[in-house]
Amino acid sequence: MSTPVPHLIANRPVPPAQPGSGHTVTNPATGEALGLVEMDSIRAADEAVAAAYEAFPAWAATPVGDRCQVMFRYKALLEQHFEELAASIVREHGKTMAEARGDVRRGIDCVEFACAGPTLLMGRSLPQIAVSTSFCRTEDSGGVGIDSSVDRVPLGVCVGITPFNFPVMVPLWMWPMAVVCGNTFVLKPSEKVPLSAVREVELAHRAGLPPGVLNLVTGGPRVVDHLITHADVKAVSFVGSTKVAHHIYQTATRAGKRAQCMGGAKNYMVIMPDANRDVVIEGVVGSAFGNSGQRCLAGSVAIAVGDAAEWFVPRIVEAAKKIKVAPGGEAGVGMGPVIDSASKQRILGFIESGIADGAAPVLDGREAALPAAGCFVGPTVFDRCRPGMRIIEEEIFGPVLSIVREETLDAALATLNRSRYGNMAVIFTAGGYSARRFRTHAQAGMIGINVGVPAPMAVFPFAGWKQSFFGDLHANGEDAVKFYTESKVVVTRWV
Repeated sequence: MSTPVPHLIANRPVPPAQPGSGHTVTNPATGEALGLVEMDSIRAADEAVAAAYEAFPAWAATPVGDRCQVMFRYKALLEQHFEELAASIVREHGKTMAEARGDVRRGIDCVEFACAGPTLLMGRSLPQIAVSTSFCRTEDSGGVGIDSSVDRVPLGVCVGITPFNFPVMVPLWMWPMAVVCGNTFVLKPSEKVPLSAVREVELAHRAGLPPGVLNLVTGGPRVVDHLITHADVKAVSFVGSTKVAHHIYQTATRAGKRAQCMGGAKNYMVIMPDANRDVVIEGVVGSAFGNSGQRCLAGSVAIAVGDAAEWFVPRIVEAAKKIKVAPGGEAGVGMGPVIDSASKQRILGFIESGIADGAAPVLDGREAALPAAGCFVGPTVFDRCRPGMRIIEEEIFGPVLSIVREETLDAALATLNRSRYGNMAVIFTAGGYSARRFRTHAQAGMIGINVGVPAPMAVFPFAGWKQSFFGDLHANGEDAVKFYTESKVVVTRWV
């Protein structure tokens, strides 16, 4: 029997109520069972919210500098356990070791940003904003001065629901900033990759977070719906598919919660004829096939402008063929498995639909040399794709690159902008005019210029547009501070 994955409530491991049932956590490269996740424990969710609610008043009253000291200690612990966390990601997710280390490193960046809490949480003030003549007017004073200020104050209990594709980083987008702002938190990680999140939270408790400030519960849709409508929850953060993001946003906001819900994507990369060819190939390979295509900033459509396709298509196929597809811990591996057999079958279905719709499969991942066991799909490249095809319109979340040919940059922008998604868009060019026109007119929240994956550092917001994001304030950067706090305006007059 697989080892039960515990909930972590008030800094204590809480075993599942039904330890013999639930979702099996599986190594996607080998099929090895790693743990068993409880899926439907409303009891655990209620206990976690209750612990967070009880801890909130004392934690909110803790000076922000003291809250940040916990984060400084936590950052040091993450560095000490860096390789352990990366290995955990490789085991339960399937990333290559290099990708897993990047997952941990970018998560640590978020903790470092949260350590700037005393600066980030500063309010604003404006003395002598007005003069009142209602009281005590004297010849010398000219009236009583009125001062005004705005403070940032915490919300209360916050909930984070995170996806499988970045088991360490995405939770760290959420709870460090939330708790530094004075909130308490309940984390619900993906049932596919809970082990890294459990370890992440255990280290936070070791760093000195008081009981109840940070809690973790496992579960599926019933637990999620319960958490996001719970009377004592004030805010909800989510990363996942657009369908689920829209559901959570509507459900949470209808229940009176503040919500930020990051959804899916269909990201375009425009290749201009004047682009540096080596930079293009390096950037597109990393964007399309890194993390086996399982990220919301994966470049899944390349638009070759003018005669760029003549050199781009053969070179990208040649580069993709050289990617070693194997378990993430092997030496020289360039691409690991996808997360599970259901994802593999979905991706294979997209490959079949591309062929049926008339796209040219210049590299078919079904024919690649792949490990016999595990959930592997080889890099796939389609040429001569057109809008309307499923492989162009829908998020595949796998290692499939679709190439569209357009004659001009404006035509490429028109194709890009008709997408219902708007996470990121990239241009490869040596021309400043093209780059400026692209950054001005591309309808996406994150823009790359000669960069394949324009992932913002933690000081900037993760700024998806359109159906890639539901909400008003994004994750990370100053948006995160505003999301996890309320504005309190104080108008003062001393008589």
